[in-house]
Formats: sequence, structure tokens, C-alpha cells
Amino acid sequence: MSSEKMLQVENLTFEYIRRDEEGNVEGIKTAVDGVDLEVNKGEFISILGHNGSGKSTLAKHFNALLFPTEGTVWVDGLNTMDSQNIWDVRQGAGMVFQNPDNQIIGQVVEEDVGFGPENMGIPTEEIWERVEESLKAVGMYEYRKNSPNHLSGGQKQRVSIAGVIAMHPKCIIFDEPTAMLDPNGRKEVIRAARALNEVEGITIILITHYMEEVIYSDKVFVMDKGKITMQGTPREIFSQVDKLKELRLGVPQVTLLAHELQKRGLNIPNGILDRKELINAIKAYRY
Repeated sequence: MSSEKMLQVENLTFEYIRRDEEGNVEGIKTAVDGVDLEVNKGEFISILGHNGSGKSTLAKHFNALLFPTEGTVWVDGLNTMDSQNIWDVRQGAGMVFQNPDNQIIGQVVEEDVGFGPENMGIPTEEIWERVEESLKAVGMYEYRKNSPNHLSGGQKQRVSIAGVIAMHPKCIIFDEPTAMLDPNGRKEVIRAARALNEVEGITIILITHYMEEVIYSDKVFVMDKGKITMQGTPREIFSQVDKLKELRLGVPQVTLLAHELQKRGLNIPNGILDRKELINAIKAYRY
């Protein structure tokens, strides 16, 4: 694996074994089915798919919460199946989950963010430096003395992101981080993820089923039934509106509107991603 690769997945298959009350095997479900995937350092990658497509199961392999039934996963050159690597893998690839309440343990925001580095044995002075930089990175520094219970969903999720950043990971995996948030909270979290990618150079992997969130990615992978069925830039993916509909996935509303206008004979480009692009395309068409 080259030094430029943050993640490399080869022929990954993961099976859940279902058992009855006596512990006998009832059935086997293949959640991830022969997936190959590469992510370079510093990229912003999105993995899309409806519920049950295997995207969250795949994500949990990226920081060794799950291990392959078959195939191999390397994180920053480390094979996750080698038990000696687990600590380094989890330190290198942090994870932000759906429900911030499951991740927040401290009574005060800054204590919560310092929890990870403290567990890593970082000296106290450096912990406070990390807490400060992490909270500033997600725009939550002024809340450092607050109790997490008094924060909004989006703010809590930003505190959990700060807790991951404080451990100085090279890669952060966001596993449907906005599923439980309102639209404003969703925007806050995606904005924080983009800033970490652009400013700090952290590799971001975003697992989501919200189309609007993936338009900033360098690359998008679409999953269905445990396999990767589409991959490309957001523009390439969103140029295939009908195929996405078949996979029970929507597209951003602006993209859909552009697609409908095209069908009615308006000669505008495929894969329009935001309002500004659509307005410019229509203006260019008229004159």
C-alpha cells in the first residue's frame, strides 16, 4: 500500500450470523459483498446508500469496529486484522456516530473533549491545548464551560467531532452524523467536516443518505445490497438521476429541477449541483 493511501479495501465481505435463542445458526446475511475501495490522504469521500445498503457496516471496518469475514482492510498501511494494529488504527481513524448522546460522557464540554487524549496518556498541558484547538475548529470554544445537556443537537454533534479531533486522527469517519439533526444542525456539522478537510487536511469519509451533503466531496461511492454500484465525482453521479431513482435515492432538489427542465427540452448541462450553477446555465441558455 502506498504512503498516499489512507484506506485500502480489497474484496471485503462481511457476514452477520443470525442465531436463535438456543444459539443455533438460523441464517447468514451478507452485509458487505466483495467491496474494493481506495481513499487517498486528504480526500473528502462520501458513501451513499439507502438503509440496509451496507454503508454503515462498511464504515465500521475503517476503524476496526468490525473485521472482514473475507478480504482485507488497510488503514494508513496497517492491516486491521492484525490485533497489534488495533490501537493505532483507532487512533488514526476516528469515528463520529449518528447519536451524539452516545458519544458525550463529560458533564462539561471541555472535559468531554479532553477525555480521548487523556486516555491516550497525553500530558495535561497538551490536552488543554488540544481541547482549545479542537473546540475552535468546530466553532464551539465559547461553550467550553457549558453542560452538553443544554446544547442543541447540532452543537452536541460538533462537540463529539471536537472529541475526535482532539485525538489528532488522520482520518474521520462520519457515520450518518446528521440523521438525528434538524436542517440547521445538519449544515453546521457538514460545514465543520468540510473545514477540517480543507484547513487541517484531515481525510473525511461521510456516510449519508442526504444528497445535499455529498456535493462537496471529491468522490462519491454509491452502495446497494452490499456492493458498490456507482462511483465518481458528485457531478458524474448526479448526472444519472434515473439510475439513482432506481436505487431509491433522491438527488439534490436543484439537480432534479435541472433534470426536469432538460427533459422538457432546455439545453443545460448534466449534474447541476447548486442554485448558482442552475441560474448561470439558464442565463447562458437564454442569450
